[in-house]
Order: sequence, then structure tokens, then C-alpha cells
Amino acid sequence: MPKMRILIADDHEVVRRGFRSLLETRPEWEVCAEAVTGREAVEKATQHNPDVVVMDISMPELNGLEATRQIVKALPKVEVLILTMHDSEELVREVLDAGARGYVLKSDAGRDLVAAVDAVRRHKPFFTSRVSEIVLDGYLKRNSHTGKEGIRLSRLTPREREIVQLLAEGKSNKEVAVALNISVKTAETHRANVMNKLGLHSVTELVRYAVRNKIVEP
Repeated sequence: MPKMRILIADDHEVVRRGFRSLLETRPEWEVCAEAVTGREAVEKATQHNPDVVVMDISMPELNGLEATRQIVKALPKVEVLILTMHDSEELVREVLDAGARGYVLKSDAGRDLVAAVDAVRRHKPFFTSRVSEIVLDGYLKRNSHTGKEGIRLSRLTPREREIVQLLAEGKSNKEVAVALNISVKTAETHRANVMNKLGLHSVTELVRYAVRNKIVEP
């Protein structure tokens, strides 16, 4: 019987090493690849076709939510488990809308990671207890009021969300163009559209917005 293959995506080597040691306590599992950026996670998922991706949200170049969207779209049979330090209701909604099957707080990883991976590989959802409370209190009440920022974020296209992250990380229009393999003019157009949609007037405001919405780390 072939081993269950896992891709670990986190930008901290110590964290990846810790997750690997936890997961490889199961002899029938193997970590087939590791990624340190969201973009690399998408590339390695496509290359290695793992059964499960263990994904941090706060990743450079492309955050875990966008990486999850791209992986789920390209590889529908791959399950994604999100690991994060954050547990806001808005973030839980974003994670589930991105197509992830599970959501585990990093503070609970030592206790829950193996069980979470075991659940999602069988295509079952898994949430740590705190996240389950949020799901019950907020996500299942979709008719309740959504904050203005959440509405504005949902108006952005996947490419525009990538632009937000790259700009918030300090990239110039030329660097954005190179990263996304588009022309500088197209990058400038995307930037103008993003600022207009979000009602922002400076890169400083964009950075604050990106930090508040967990697109980048402060």
C-alpha cells in the first residue's frame, strides 16, 4: 500500500522540522516536500501531487489563503489543512471559502496535528475546539452582518489579492510585474484597480489594510 504523501508549507525551518517529526511518527505517512513561500507551495504541490498540504497562512510572496485557492483549483483531490496563530471569525470564513478542509491553531498543533491530517486525508473536516466555536457562532450564521473590510476583500480577484500582498511587502511595480510574469503597465493597472476597490490612497494605507486582514505579518 503506497504511503500517504504530505507537503508542509511554512516559512520557518524550525516549525517545518517540528511538523515533520510529528507527522512521521506515522510509518504509513511521508513528507514528500517542503515549501517556504506560498508560490513555492503551489509549484511543489503541482510537482509532487501530495495527498495533504499542511499550510501556514502567513507566507511570503503569496499568502496561504491564495496558495490554497490555487492548489485546490489545480488539484481538486488534494486536501489542505491550514495552520495559523490567528482565530478570527473573518479568517475562518476566508479559510473555508478558499477550499481548505481543516483549520488548526499552531498552539494546538502538538495535540491535534496528526488527528487533523488523518481527518482531512479521509476528506473529513477538522477544526480545533476554539475554531469549532467560531464556526458554530459565526460561519453558520452567514446572514449576520459582514464587516465592511470583509466585503471589500471579497470584491478583489485572486490576482488582485496577490497584488495587495506584493505591494504590502514593499515590492515596486516592476518587481510585481516580474513576480507575476506580467508587464509593468499591467501591474500598474492592477495596482490602480486595487486602490480604487479598497478605497485606499497610499501604500501606507494598503500596508495597514494588509496587516489587519492577515494578508501579511506586521
